[in-house]
Amino acid sequence: MKFETRAIHEGQEPEFTTGAVIVPVYQTTTYQQEAIGKHKGYEYSRTGNPTRSALEEALASLEGGAYGLAFASGLAATDAVLRLLKPGDQVLAGEDLYGGTFRLLEKVFKPWGLQTDYFKDIADLNKKINPSTRMVWIESPTNPLLHVMDIQKVAEICHEEKVILAVDNTFASPYFQNPLGLGADIVVHSTTKYLGGHSDVIGGAVITSNPDYYERVKFIQNAAGGVPAPWDCWLTLRGVKTLSVRMREHEKNAQALAEFLQSHPKVERVYYPGLKDSPDYEVAHKQMRGFGGMVSFEVKGGFPATEKVISRFKIFLLAESLGGVESLVCYPPEMTHASLSAEERKHRGIQDNLLRLSIGIEHLDDLKKDLEQALG
Repeated sequence: MKFETRAIHEGQEPEFTTGAVIVPVYQTTTYQQEAIGKHKGYEYSRTGNPTRSALEEALASLEGGAYGLAFASGLAATDAVLRLLKPGDQVLAGEDLYGGTFRLLEKVFKPWGLQTDYFKDIADLNKKINPSTRMVWIESPTNPLLHVMDIQKVAEICHEEKVILAVDNTFASPYFQNPLGLGADIVVHSTTKYLGGHSDVIGGAVITSNPDYYERVKFIQNAAGGVPAPWDCWLTLRGVKTLSVRMREHEKNAQALAEFLQSHPKVERVYYPGLKDSPDYEVAHKQMRGFGGMVSFEVKGGFPATEKVISRFKIFLLAESLGGVESLVCYPPEMTHASLSAEERKHRGIQDNLLRLSIGIEHLDDLKKDLEQALG
């Protein structure tokens, strides 16, 4: 089946007892067992729940993976994947990454004994990978500068060195990119974002085709208990059904607005892989089916001008998160990447005049007018 069909039907067959077309919310903590050791596939909802199972099957299908695991948040999913490692192991992460992932690596796992280092590009990865490296972690496109990493090339390096490659695919969504098909071992999502799509549910997911990684992460999912509630799973499933329709609108608006911003005299620089003069365009065009709905840009005039622009928005809402139907503007230095020091942000290219836009599916003319008046 094609993507759009799988998003609506995979793992979501009519309920066997009543024929309900939509997967029910199995709002239960426990399940009656016929005898000791004899049950109907479910014992306790931390371990498994039918609504969650439907979501996990759907997400695995959309990413082209054999196994899916749902978590209470994207960071809970990230945490579970990192627990595949042990003290003394090294994880090499792409330099431009979500501030919450950086915080988890630096403030939680580094004191626990995990070695962490960061690389800028593939050449830098080749220099830094070493016998203690056990995992490479990348985002593509990255948060917040929307750089695109050649996943296939990174996978070739990882496979040669027998290193796990984990890819955070949140910004692209499974509709535009499938890292497992490019050689990645594990894909992670914040389902809070495009998969949920309506800014009303927090969640995360891990998808893989490796049975060993699946069993180990599933054990962590149950043992640590960072699982989503049935209602959260149901909301995410509802969002998944319209993912393809929404992503097409997100990208259409983002492409047009990125081109508009690029020609605006008050804009210093635009980050969007769909711009043909972007250094990431060729790689993005090769491995993605679309360029996504995120656009970042730098305002001329530094922070004072940037603060004024933020204050003028009427449709774009100043808020954390991304991937919802509504358009949001985020100021990364004090929001998503506040856990990085000023020096670290500067080193990674996150300037004080940077704004990150999550382009919604409102009418393009209205969004363009809002940007135009905000920039003055």
